Amino acid sequence: QVQLVESGGGLVQPGGSLRLSCAASGTIFSIHAMGWYRQAPGKQRELVAAITSDGTTNVADSVKGRCTISRDNAKNTVYLQMNSLKPEDTAVYYCNADGVRHYWWTNPAHDYWGQGTQVTVSS
Repeated sequence: QVQLVESGGGLVQPGGSLRLSCAASGTIFSIHAMGWYRQAPGKQRELVAAITSDGTTNVADSVKGRCTISRDNAKNTVYLQMNSLKPEDTAVYYCNADGVRHYWWTNPAHDYWGQGTQVTVSS
């Protein structure tokens, strides 16, 4: 019922920047939180940053000061601006929509994931 489409990944040199975007579409009345997770080879998926509909953010210590998350509620879109990228930022980045309410009378109980976008930081 909800699709998340990510864009903006790619290959970048150390110290470079990337901006990831994720647009949610489908039957959506509201989304409580949208965020970005990442998973590097052989590692568990971890939170990068998340933002609620009222603008409250949670940013992982590993990227704090280098990454900024923002959101356009009208477009159900979340962005992740990543600066000063390091090789250890290399991972597949997944978009998440949490607490999705499909209609005003339903509970915000649905959780969706995007397909992932590869970010590679290498010289």
